[in-house]
Amino acid sequence: MFVLPETTTGSERRLLEATMDRQRRAVADTARGLSHADVRRRLVTSLTTPIGLVKHAAMAERRWFQLLLMGLAESECDGPTTPGDASFAVADDESLDDVIAEFERASARSREIAARFELDDTWTHDVLGEVNLRFVYLLLIEDFARHAGHSDILREQLTAR
Repeated sequence: MFVLPETTTGSERRLLEATMDRQRRAVADTARGLSHADVRRRLVTSLTTPIGLVKHAAMAERRWFQLLLMGLAESECDGPTTPGDASFAVADDESLDDVIAEFERASARSREIAARFELDDTWTHDVLGEVNLRFVYLLLIEDFARHAGHSDILREQLTAR
């Protein structure tokens, strides 16, 4: 599901933030409107499901902005920060609305955190070494766009049934 950009001019930061927000919406929007069963239906061998992709995106927000940029301990973050398969796990009692709300809260907190820093401010990532805020935006834009594409394909398969 392609979402037209609303912001097409402005500073580098304005464009990065607008693109990030557009990809955030795309991740959530590809799951909206699917049934409780369909958002959990596994069509691939991995744990990738439409709801799981939204849950994973919330984890990515916390991992990059809360853990790395703010330097918070995992216990101080507003939700799970464990990457990999665990980040796709959704409890049976969590609805799509719950998971989207969790992602939106994590995204709002990421915006607040990012506003404190300049694009060239740097942090040391335990695997990648030195990274700056510009890199974090670009990495998450890429990640969310890829996951929105995954979810789009899953949605197409689910709705074609």
